[in-house]
Amino acid sequence: MPLSHLVNHQIRLAARPVGLPQPSDWNHTSEPVAEPADGAVLVKTLALSLDPAMRGWMNEGKSYIAPVGLGEVMRAGGVGQVMASRNDRFKPGDWVSGGLGVQEYALVGAEALQRNALFPIDLASGSLTQWLNVLGMPGMTAYFGLMDIGQPQPGETLVVSGAAGAVGQTVGQLARIKGCRVVGIAGGQAKCDWVVQQLGFDACIDYKASTTAVRDGLKQHCPDGVDIYFDNVGGEILDTVLTRIRRRARIVICGAISQYNSTTAVQGPKNYLSLLVNRARMEGMVVFDYADRYPLAVRELAGYLQDGRMQSREDVVQGLQQFPQALLKLFNGENFGKLVLEVAKP
Repeated sequence: MPLSHLVNHQIRLAARPVGLPQPSDWNHTSEPVAEPADGAVLVKTLALSLDPAMRGWMNEGKSYIAPVGLGEVMRAGGVGQVMASRNDRFKPGDWVSGGLGVQEYALVGAEALQRNALFPIDLASGSLTQWLNVLGMPGMTAYFGLMDIGQPQPGETLVVSGAAGAVGQTVGQLARIKGCRVVGIAGGQAKCDWVVQQLGFDACIDYKASTTAVRDGLKQHCPDGVDIYFDNVGGEILDTVLTRIRRRARIVICGAISQYNSTTAVQGPKNYLSLLVNRARMEGMVVFDYADRYPLAVRELAGYLQDGRMQSREDVVQGLQQFPQALLKLFNGENFGKLVLEVAKP
C-alpha cells in the first residue's frame, strides 16, 4: 500500500491536567502518512512505554526536559519498525527504539537522528516489550541510579519502593546480583509475593496492608537499618525510610509518583535531618544524563536476561485509543509490571 494511503492516528495534549489527567486533556487526531524527507525515516509504532514521568512532561514550567506543548503529539518512548528510509543508517525492516510519540507512525527527521533520537535494537537480546523495560529507559534508570548513585556493596541492605514496577523490579534483581540484601515495598500481596517468589527479593512490604505497614515492615526486615534506598514514590514512604537509614546511607531520588497528581504543594521530606545525623547522601537522577553509556548497561542487563539471573514482567494494554485510560493505571497502582501500550502487531 502506498504510504499516502495510510492514516496516522495520534493523541495530542489538549490541556494541562490539574490533578489526574482527564479525557478532556487529550485530542484524538488523524493525518495522512507522509514520505520521509532527505535524511529522515518513517517508523511504524509497535509498542509504547507508559511511564510516571509522562505526568511531569504535561506540566508547564522549568524541568529537566521541555514540557509537551499544547496541541503536540504526546511524548512517549517506543519500539517500532522502519517502513521507509532516506538515511544511510537505517533501512526498511529495521527494528528500532526511540521517541516515537503516542501515534501509529513517526517521522524522525535528520536533525533528530543526528542526536541519536532513534537507535537500532537487537531482538536476540530481548523481546520488543523487554526493550521498553529492562533494556529500555526503566532498565537504564535502574542500572545507573543503583550503580552510580547507590554504589551497592556486597552485604548491604537495599530497600526499593515501587518494587513490582518497571524500575523497581530491575533495581531489586540487580542489587541481588551485586550481593545486596533486598527488601521491596509494593502495593498488594500479589505484587509482594511475585517479587519475593519470582524475582528473589529477600522480603517485600505491602504498604497497603495498614497505616503502619511500612514502619513495622522496615523494623522487621531491616533490623540493622538501610544502606541504600531507591525511591520511586516520595511522600510518606520516603519519610518513613529516612528514619531507618544507616551511617553513610545513599538515597536515590528517581521519582515521586505519590506527588505527581497532587493539587496542593509537593510534600517534602520531614525527616531530612536524618541525613545529617547519619552522614547520608540523597541525590536525584535523570536517566538522560547517562545516554552515552546506555550500550554498556544494555550488554550487562541482556546477559542477565539470557542466563536467567534476571526476569521481566510487562503489563500490556492493547490499542492506541486506550492510551488515556491506560496511563491512569500508573497512578492508581493497577499496573503489575512495566506498563506497555501495544499499538500494532509486528
